[in-house]
Amino acid sequence: MRIKITSGNLTASAELNDSPTARAIWDALPLDARANTWGDEIYFAIPVKVTQEPDAREIVQMGELAYWTPGHAFCIFFGPTPASRGDEIRAASAVNIIGAVQGDARVFKKVKDGAEIKIERMKDEG
Repeated sequence: MRIKITSGNLTASAELNDSPTARAIWDALPLDARANTWGDEIYFAIPVKVTQEPDAREIVQMGELAYWTPGHAFCIFFGPTPASRGDEIRAASAVNIIGAVQGDARVFKKVKDGAEIKIERMKDEG
């Protein structure tokens, strides 16, 4: 399940995993929102409501995409957040991992708080 994330002139591709949360988000695409930034994380509320999965975690990897259940939010991690300790990338609380950005996720540093962001299926995907 390949997706395209666009904000202004920035476009990145990503791959969703096969988790129940990722499938629910896939079914809801396309999505338009306004980006919120929290350190090197972008998050935004989406109209998908799922529960926390058993393997949800706070520590994430560079470029991982996640769903934060308390805020019904899609999250893009590309560096430390205010909750990080040392070099780790830490979410505000446990998140469902739904996929990863392909390529260097640090391109998202260019996305400003309040910027429009769009998530859609890649053209070659159903």
